[in-house]
Amino acid sequence: MPNSIQRAVEVLKAGGLVAMPTETVYGLAADANNVSAINKIFSSKGRPSVHPLIVHIAQPELNMASDQQANSVAWREILSQWSRDVSPEALILANEFWPGPLTMILPKAKNVLLEVTGGQETIGIRCPQHPIAQHLLKEFGGGLAAPSANRFGRISPTTAEHVREEFPGDDVLVLDGGPCDVGIESTIVDLTRLDSHNAVILRPGAITQTMINQALNRNGDTDGIAVNTASTTSTSNISVPRVSGSLSAHYAPKTKLLVYDPKNLKSLFLEINGTSGLKQLAWVHFQNAQLDKKSGKELKLTNVVKELVLPVESKTLARELYALLRQLDGLNLDCIFFEQLPDGIEWDAIRDRLGRASTGSGM
Repeated sequence: MPNSIQRAVEVLKAGGLVAMPTETVYGLAADANNVSAINKIFSSKGRPSVHPLIVHIAQPELNMASDQQANSVAWREILSQWSRDVSPEALILANEFWPGPLTMILPKAKNVLLEVTGGQETIGIRCPQHPIAQHLLKEFGGGLAAPSANRFGRISPTTAEHVREEFPGDDVLVLDGGPCDVGIESTIVDLTRLDSHNAVILRPGAITQTMINQALNRNGDTDGIAVNTASTTSTSNISVPRVSGSLSAHYAPKTKLLVYDPKNLKSLFLEINGTSGLKQLAWVHFQNAQLDKKSGKELKLTNVVKELVLPVESKTLARELYALLRQLDGLNLDCIFFEQLPDGIEWDAIRDRLGRASTGSGM
């Protein structure tokens, strides 16, 4: 076992905190069965104690020859340690998407700490794909509660350096696994109301509605899923579990972030250019956004000290989004103007993060 993993296991077993890389973002991990360690997560992040954590689990030994029945037995065994009711749908999704960027909300087992679930009778569980996360989980031999390794509400970290910026002291051991491949948090799907609502996406991510729908329809008798990315308390008097990253303001830079519609670009430029209070700006846009489509003339935005052109591929932008926002936030600007994202399901998760970042920015 590499010295860094061995040291991380020792820290976790002693009730300490370890920042571990995952394919989504870096997580601030603690022993999910240690109340004192869990409380350190909340105090270190400044996170409200009613905000639930996601438990990360190791991948069991699986038959890579697609023996789904045997694999389902393996997944059921490990999930039963955390959930009192492991549905066929949960096993289908585990076989299809784990290890990977999907969190399932399930009824919690009796032994699961309420400190982990925010006082709820539901639990979020995920099996991460990153090899360092898997190595750590297997050597630790238990579940790790791990929200994103940043101060509560702020931009999530996608590199080890981002984590060190958030926690500059020696209280958090950081495992460096390089930049995260996915770059935004996992999809969260609620499987606790299957009798009335099928599966419900509470937070969009790299695993999309279509992908889950196809997996369930292909492997079971369900009618697919519903999507509810806005509600986190109740829908039609039906209780909806609270989950990570569901607040309207989240993932936010300290610099004010405004998302603009490119259709209104000319009028926006006129308004900004006439506003004396905006001395230093960042302008983030897709290619050719600087052209007035009606006249074909180039538009000029005064006081721009940083201009960035966005990638046109959604997966690339997802991977780069948080690093981009952190870079701009470090320039101490008056405002970041960010072009609205295109339509399409492939942009939904990034649109969700950008909207919450905009709402919480400037605070």
